[in-house]
This record gives sequence, structure tokens and C-alpha cells, in this order.
Amino acid sequence: MARTAWACALAPSGGRQVTEKGRRPSGKERVVHMIGNAHIDPVWLWQWPEGYQEVRATFQSAIDRMEEYPEFVFTADSVCYLQWVEESDPDLFEAIRRRIADGRFQVAGGWWVEPDCNIPAGESFVRQALYGQRYLNERFGIIATTGCNADPFGHNASLAQLLRGSGMDSYVFMRPHAHELSLPNPYFWWESPDGSRVLAYRIPHEYTSDRGDVGDHLDKALAQLPADRLELMVFYGVGNHGGGPTRANLDSIRRLNAMDGLPTLGCSSLRAFFDRILEDGDIPVHAGELQHHCVGCYSAHSGVKSWNRRAENLLLRAEKWATVADLHVGLPYPLAALTEAWKVMLFNQFHDTLAGTAIPSAYEDSRDQYGHSCSVAAEAFNRAVQVISRQIDIPAEPDMAPVVVFNPHPWRLHADIELEFVGFPAEHDRMTDDEGTPVAVQRGRSHAVVHDARRRLVFPADVPPLGYRVYRVYPGEVKPALGVSATDTRLENAFLGLEIDPATGWLSKLEEKVAGVDLVGGRRSGHAVVIRDLSDTWGHGVRAYDEVVSEFECTSVRLVEQGPVRAILRVESRYGASSLVEEIVLGAQSRHVEVRAVLDWRERHKLLKLRFPTAIAADRATYEVPYGHIERPADGHEEPAQAWVDVSGSLPNGRSAGLSVLNDGKCGHDARGGDIGITVARSPVYAWHDPRLLDEDGIYEYLDQGRQELTYRLVPHTGDWRAAGIVQLAAELNQPPFALLESYHRGPLPARASYGSVSEDSILLTVLKASEDGDGDLVVRAYESAGRPARVSIELPLVKRTIEAEFGPAEVKTFRVPRDPDAPVLQTTLLEWCEHPPGQPAVGPVAPPEESASPPVIDAPSDQDAKTELTPQEGRSLDRGDPPTES
Repeated sequence: MARTAWACALAPSGGRQVTEKGRRPSGKERVVHMIGNAHIDPVWLWQWPEGYQEVRATFQSAIDRMEEYPEFVFTADSVCYLQWVEESDPDLFEAIRRRIADGRFQVAGGWWVEPDCNIPAGESFVRQALYGQRYLNERFGIIATTGCNADPFGHNASLAQLLRGSGMDSYVFMRPHAHELSLPNPYFWWESPDGSRVLAYRIPHEYTSDRGDVGDHLDKALAQLPADRLELMVFYGVGNHGGGPTRANLDSIRRLNAMDGLPTLGCSSLRAFFDRILEDGDIPVHAGELQHHCVGCYSAHSGVKSWNRRAENLLLRAEKWATVADLHVGLPYPLAALTEAWKVMLFNQFHDTLAGTAIPSAYEDSRDQYGHSCSVAAEAFNRAVQVISRQIDIPAEPDMAPVVVFNPHPWRLHADIELEFVGFPAEHDRMTDDEGTPVAVQRGRSHAVVHDARRRLVFPADVPPLGYRVYRVYPGEVKPALGVSATDTRLENAFLGLEIDPATGWLSKLEEKVAGVDLVGGRRSGHAVVIRDLSDTWGHGVRAYDEVVSEFECTSVRLVEQGPVRAILRVESRYGASSLVEEIVLGAQSRHVEVRAVLDWRERHKLLKLRFPTAIAADRATYEVPYGHIERPADGHEEPAQAWVDVSGSLPNGRSAGLSVLNDGKCGHDARGGDIGITVARSPVYAWHDPRLLDEDGIYEYLDQGRQELTYRLVPHTGDWRAAGIVQLAAELNQPPFALLESYHRGPLPARASYGSVSEDSILLTVLKASEDGDGDLVVRAYESAGRPARVSIELPLVKRTIEAEFGPAEVKTFRVPRDPDAPVLQTTLLEWCEHPPGQPAVGPVAPPEESASPPVIDAPSDQDAKTELTPQEGRSLDRGDPPTES
């Protein structure tokens, strides 16, 4: 087909992106970059095998349209899809490779999939780029320079830094829409708390169009854009279930471009658009998160949120100990297995999956896939600690059972350890540490009810940073003294005192005894509150869940365990057909209260929120977000958070106080003054989207039905949450220590060892792993968690190295540590490269606003500049797109 006489290549704009003040530009002055795409949900109202096929069909259709329309440019994201094509359709993959080389098949995003951008941990976003960008570089010699998350339901504040650190200088998104978040301009500098910036653009109207004429879609998009901007961008193409731009789409773009009075329309790319708008010297800055859209997604489907949190932590733990085992005892690091486990988990962070908005059968797949990642991580960890433990020198002693406790964190760990084993026939037990010092121990309730020989021991451990320590169990001689004062409604140790009101089943007193302050002050307010929730699965139109209809009624409060290590109160409550059990645990040396909750939820169109009322006056709350924290108004609105939320303020007597609530698998929270709430269960219909109305006699499946478990901690404090060590305590809850019952054997390792530590509490070392290059180098990643600059020493005795580094507030740093002690330690990008690959755009650091005279210039030419002729490939498109060109 001959090239038509219309705007295929957009002409230079002459350096002006906005008209003179008050002047409306004429039609052809305005240039609209038309971005042909096919947003593909690999999972949503269908299961992943259907998504797998729709990827192949969509990409084939895009390749075929390129033969028919020389001006057509297609943009794809989600690198996982390219891997699917590579493994299932080599001919199509080769055709894509050629079109990437000639610039017609543009790859954006650079991430494995478009994930939910609030719920995953910070490291998961790093891995999305690490595996996505490296795949692009290995297969095509490129990396993506524009991040793309068109469909997710909000974007956390740390993303600009993580995008910059993985080679991307720009970002496109659609949600939140203009009515949900006012922005000063459709394009703006988006700034993370560390000062990093990317040039961001909010997609107007929709990221897809129907299969016919795009005129109506274009009108709606232009109506949402400022009239004085000369360079604009509109997405088009059949999407969600794939499809891509159709012949009718492309013919209508040609027709509309030829009409007087309309803007100049051109098939374009994200890169071309962002390079052009950089000529605008007056681009505003937006600092912080991009929220909110569909707050019900933070809590829809409790199961997938819990599976994700568990998998993330198991993988990080496995990497650390596999690295130690590799360096210390020569066990080969399982790089390929762990990388594949990460990719499987990352796929399940896709926004419709992790947000809880997919169909029920999709969660059967997700459960199995998360289970695969967890199994691989558990196997790698177990092999590592078993091999290390076998090398510890443990001399034989009569009637002694050795226990090795492993600490996965680079700080000294004080924690109560629980261990099941076949015990001694004696009535009591006693323990010592590796130096023979007595250690308190008590028996808990075994998970086994077969016979009395199976026991559960509880003891306080003190384990060195990222290390292990041996403890010894013996038959007891005398009954030990109690460590916690307790009655059926009261628990007290040297640091905390609490009382339960039997009428409500919740705290009437929570005293921080060192300072002598009671954070509850006798307030009697609802704890397990039931809220009417008639919103759809996403929670469209909701900002707060506050229509309380009832509360769980307390039916029993009793003391169920007491000993030298801890005491436990059991609170049982009911509402309708649902039941809630909360076991309140106070350790003898604990400065926090742990609550282990088991919920059996049987309600529909309702929501359960566990509230923690306090006497604290506060108008702001602090929430953990991926690789950081953020302050928000304490106005009762539903908010996303990671593992902790804090309110700090003043008590009625003027004393300063605060409460942090930590959790091991929930993401939806709110803070209302000094009260914190966790959304524990939501029960809308699966995959139900407003405005569809439910039939009165319809047969539906409801979310969160049945049993679920949650562990949370209450940490009262009288200063700042930073001084209370909240970030570390939350990490310990989500990545707990591990106890291994051992046997006697000789070995070269001592009874106690440490393999890594950090000198500053505010610097969290989150990653210790082998390099993705498989060259033996170590990769260390850490971030500043307190929002303050810090200078730190990271000790790595395994390789006889000390890393000295300065961190800015909220900064994430990655280091590459060679095994050769004479080779220097290098700070790298998040992709584990010291610089981007040869020929790729170098994305430099962006100074914070106070240090920038003007916004930075993106030096990022087109990724694809080679020219290759394409021979059309045979294939079959989906019926919603166009048929392929036949050879």
C-alpha cells in the first residue's frame, strides 16, 4: 500500500508547547500524538490461559496492520507477554523483533506486568523492572524509557524514584481521573519523597476505543485537555481483552486528520510525545502519591493479599540465606529457580488479580501460582539453613535437644520463639543459650492433639544480626516463676498494662508504664464493627467505610495461657452467622501487644473493620508505603498501606503519645483522629462492576466467605514512631525468625554467628542476593525509612567488606559487591548495572526542587532506530480485531 499524504512523522513544533496567554490555538496548530495500543488484561473476567492466547492474537493483528498502514505505530507494555510469544510462537516473536528494530513496535512500561501500584512491597516494584528491563535488553538490545500503568487504581509516592532507578524518565497513567484528583496539567513532573522526578502524563478519557471510528473517542479525550496546549496525546485501540487498533480506527484517523478545524493527528509513540513536551519550559511539579481510585480494591479478596505478603517475604528471606549458604558453606545459589519464582509472583500482582476484582476461578489459579513461588522459596531457604546448621559444632549432652534460631534481619533480634517438637517425659522444661545462661521457657498449646509427647515450647531469643544462635533444651527440675501478671481480663509486664472490658471484648486500658500514660483512657468505642457496604467489588464512589450497622458481641473473655515467657487472653465474639476469636498475647519483655485473630465471616454486602480507639488527639496519620512512608489527614478516608499505620499526638492531660498498628497481610486502613482501623473482610459479589445491578434472585459468589487469620500488633509509644522502632517491628512480624530443631554433630561453625549488620536503625537492608548476571557478585539493597539523611556502615563479614554510604531522605540504594576483595564495591541502578547498556539512554539523577534551577532535561532518543523489512506472517486474530494479512 502506498504511503498516504498525511502526518506520519510529526513536524517539529518550534519549541512552543502552549499558546500565548488568552489565545486559543487554531486547529492544525495543535498536534495530537495518537498512541495505538491494546491494553491486555491477562486475567480478569477470564483465566490466564485465555489471556495468554489473546496476547498472541493481538500482537499478530498489530504486526499485520503495520503491513497495511505504513504510518501505524503500536505500543505494548508488560514484558511477560513478550516471553509468552517467544515460547509459543517463534515466527511472531521474530516479526516483533524486526518491528522493534524499525521503531514500529514500541515497548513501554519495562515491567513484568501492570501491577497494582499500592499493595506490593517496594522490592516487588524493583523486581518488576529488574526482570522486565533485563529481558528487553537481552532479547532486543533495548530498555523501556517510559513507565506505563494505564489501568491500576492509584500510584504510590515512591514510584518516581523506582522508575528513575530502573532506566525510565517518564510515566503514563489514567487513574485517578480528573474528578478524583485535580492536577495542574495533563503532563507534569512527578516527584518522589527523595526528590527524584519523572515526566508524567494522565491519559484523557480512556486508554482504549471501540473498533470503529475514533472520532467520538477523540472528542471526549480532547474535551478533558487544556485548550491552550499544543502537544497532546490520546490512546486508541480495542482493549482489555486485547484486540488493538483496527482498520476502521486507522482509516478514521486518516479521515479526521484531513479535516479542517481539527488538530493534526499522527500515529506516534510515548517517547516522541515526551521528547516534544520537554520544550515546554513551564511544566508544573506534583509531589507525592497519585490517589484515590476504587478504595475497595485495598481490601477485596483477603486471600490474595495474604498470599502476596507471604510470598514476598519468603522470597526475600530465601535469597538472604541462600547467599549466606553459598558464600559460607559452598551451597550453590539457586538463581534460576528463585528468579522464576519471583516472576510467577509478579504475574499475580497484576492489578485485577491483586486488587481482588477478578472472577473466582482466577483465584484458584492465583492460589496455586503463589503456592509455587512460596514452595520454591521455602525449599531454597530450608536447604540453606539445613546445610549451615549441619556445620555448627554441637557437642552431645545427655537429655539435651539443641535448637538453632535464625534471624533474617540485619539487626539484633529480641523475639519470643515458638517451636514444636517431641519432648521429654518430664513435667517441665528448662533452657540455656549457647553460653549456658538460663533462658525462660514455657509450654504452649501444641498444634497436634495426638498424644502428650508432642509439645510446643515458647522462649525468648536474642539473636545476632542476620545470623543464628544455638539454644539447648533440657528436662526441667522446678516449676519456673510467672513472667506476666494476669487475670481473666488483665495482662501486665514491666512495660505495659492492659485491661479488657468484658462487655465490649476490647481494651478499656492500654498503659505505657515507663511514662505512665494510658492511651485508651477508658474510651468505650466499637472494636469489631460491621459496616454496610453496598458498593461494587472495586468500591466505586466510596471514600470512607463509615456506615456502621452493628458490632460483634463479646461472648467470652478468659485467660488461656500463663507462664514465665508470656500470657494470653482469649476473646470470643459473634455477629450473625460470623465469629471472631482474638488471642491477646503479652510477652514478659514485650513493649507491644500481639493479637492473633481468627475470623469466620459469613456476611454479604457488609464489611468488618477492626478499630483501635484511643484518647489521642491527632489530625494526621502516617502510613507505610512501598519503600517509604507518607502522612495523610486522619479524616476517616480509606487508604492503602503496607504493614503499619501510626497516629501520634497528645492525650487529654497534654502528654505526648502515639499508637502504631502493625499487620501481616491487610492493606486497607483508615485513621479517624486518634483511632486506627483495619479493613479485615469485604463481601461484595465477585467481579461486580457498577452500574450493573444485581438481580434480586440472582445466584452469586461473594468475597471473603469463610475462615481467615490475621496477626496484628499494637505498639504504644510516647515519642515519635521512629524512636519506637516501628519499621523494624513490622518487618519482624512479616518475616519472623525461624527455629530449627537440631541434633549433635561436630562442625567448623560456632554456636553463634552474624553475617550482616547496619549501623543506623533508619537504614533497612532489605535485599542480599546473588547478581542476576550469575557472576558471583553480591547485590545489596537498602532504603532510608525515617525521612532523614543518614550516613551508614553496612558490614558484610562474609566477604570481609564494609560499605560506607550516605543516604538522602527516603532514598533507595543498590550496591554490587564483588567476591574479589580487591575489586571495588559499586553503587548501581536498580537493574544491577553501573550504567545503562551501551547505546541506551542515560537517565541521570534529578535534583530536589530546592537544588534545581529548572526541571531536568530527558536525554532519551528513540530506542529503536534500525530499519528492517518485514515479511507478513500467517496467524489468526481475535474476532474483535481485524483478520491478518495472508502471505
